[in-house]
Amino acid sequence: MKWRDARRSDNVVSGRGGGMKLGIGGIAVVVVLGLLLGKSPLEMLGLVQQIEQQAPMSQSAAPDDETTDFVRAILGETEDVWGEIFEHAGGQYVAPKLVLFSGSVQTACGGATAASGPFYCPGDRQVYLDTSFFDEMKTRLGGGGDFAYAYVIAHEVGHHVQNLTGVFDRAQRAQAQGAQMTGASGLSVRQELQADCYAGVWANRAQARHQWLEQGDIESALNTATAIGDDRLQRQAQGEVVPDSFTHGTSAQRVRWFKSGFDSGQVGACDTFAARDL
Repeated sequence: MKWRDARRSDNVVSGRGGGMKLGIGGIAVVVVLGLLLGKSPLEMLGLVQQIEQQAPMSQSAAPDDETTDFVRAILGETEDVWGEIFEHAGGQYVAPKLVLFSGSVQTACGGATAASGPFYCPGDRQVYLDTSFFDEMKTRLGGGGDFAYAYVIAHEVGHHVQNLTGVFDRAQRAQAQGAQMTGASGLSVRQELQADCYAGVWANRAQARHQWLEQGDIESALNTATAIGDDRLQRQAQGEVVPDSFTHGTSAQRVRWFKSGFDSGQVGACDTFAARDL
């Protein structure tokens, strides 16, 4: 995959590091306030320490390394492609932030660890990625490769597109009215398959813009889509497949909807919610 000439996004940030910390000057202020309020300075410093520990993880510019450079290039291309699609439809695309973290991270959707895998939080409109997931893809999920990694990022950005276009809100209303969230044809599966299709649309448009796909790239993405199907993951983990607990779709479904988006390059090909046969 020839990604090095792509524009780099400025929306990749680091979730590494802690929250606020009190400097020497701040400690002096706390001590003075404690004396004025008739409280022990040690007690005041203890309260400040609790606040520091509960403060959300700070975000800053992502570190400059090969993996980050790749993520910035792919995110930049999603911004350009979806910006064009939204503009053509008479709208404006508001790009998400992508937070790189290591180990664990706090989000508007709650805490998460590397075991969660890449995910999108609609509450803060951010994509979260522990880049160790790329290593797991190499060893367990379809073998990895640049385009397979790009597919994962584009899938999460697809969820952001869903958020911008009201899909999350409509799914929540439908669930409140009794619609099934999990299961082989549930709302969760339909959302995930649509994000796969949107990743395919992005890949089609990016290829048309740059001709940057190389031999084997599409196969690597399809291998990854196959490896992360609910049926395959369940069979590996528990030896049997339980369709009633599906959340993302089968391997065949994930491949099918990615190809639907890639072959057509059209958002209209991704209406998984209207499809009778997923």
